[in-house]
Amino acid sequence: MNRECNTLKPVEDIGFQPINRGYNSVFRPNRLSLGLVVPIETYPTGPVPTLERHLERVQLAEELGFSSVWLRDVPFNVPSFGDAGQTYDPFVYLGLLAGQTKRIALGVASIILPMRHPAHVAKAAATADVLSGGRLILGVASGDRPEEYPALNLPFDNRGAAFRESFEYIRQMSENSPTFENAFGNPNSGMDMLPKPTSVKLPLLITGGSQQAPEWIARNGDGWMTYPRDTVMQARVIRDWRARVEALDGTDKPIMQPLYLDLTEAPDTRPQPIHLGFRLGVNSLRAYLKSLEQIGMNHVALNLRFNQADIETTLKRLAEDILPEFTVCSD
Repeated sequence: MNRECNTLKPVEDIGFQPINRGYNSVFRPNRLSLGLVVPIETYPTGPVPTLERHLERVQLAEELGFSSVWLRDVPFNVPSFGDAGQTYDPFVYLGLLAGQTKRIALGVASIILPMRHPAHVAKAAATADVLSGGRLILGVASGDRPEEYPALNLPFDNRGAAFRESFEYIRQMSENSPTFENAFGNPNSGMDMLPKPTSVKLPLLITGGSQQAPEWIARNGDGWMTYPRDTVMQARVIRDWRARVEALDGTDKPIMQPLYLDLTEAPDTRPQPIHLGFRLGVNSLRAYLKSLEQIGMNHVALNLRFNQADIETTLKRLAEDILPEFTVCSD
């Protein structure tokens, strides 16, 4: 089953500001698209996944029509955090996925900006964007694991300021031979960074609060990554986000969230709470996702870490029973 119509929509059909192929295909006003968090596997009893068939499962996700896959930036396996993510460095892994996939958007949720020099982030991200043909969506965050900062000899308390300076540095690197100065350096003398992103800039989505004022996030981010909430509360959060963005210049920007999922065989299983998500059947999942679409959520990244059924079977059931409701095809 190949649902190519779910990806890479023409720019003229995009209601949000068009940026690159990945961003344009994932985010549609008044529509919800679905992606997957990597690794696409079950590992409920410990923090480290096996990464068995990791590449084959990303390729299967593309074949089935999921709009995106999302990597995470987890530098250290911190015991209190309890999740090592995909274990591979996100930028190295993006390079592999760029060469082994063709259409699916490649997202990162999210790069911890204060832990990396922004010049390295800008160059690695632009490289992944170019190598993938414009499919990169870069989530960025200030970081919430205080144990990691001493390991890098970095202060935890000023990560908000560091995030802001890093963000602005990365933005500048999309320009030709930028000249500026901030806490991370002062590129000048006409030197430039290559490659440039495939579009005028990298799509940067800010995660949570990232130690910034809501108005700063609305003004500077190309979208917002928030967390699962009760639907009534999430609707209020989305309304507030859209009001802040519209107040700036009358435009709109997308919003997305993750969702942990344990899909049961019985289609009518009612939702039972699990960590940041639900154990439920496909009919209940479809209704829940439709409710998110109705309140204005633009993208949900499904996480199958706690899924009890066979992963390939679950992906195919999602593709058959859920994706058709959230697929946008060209005329």
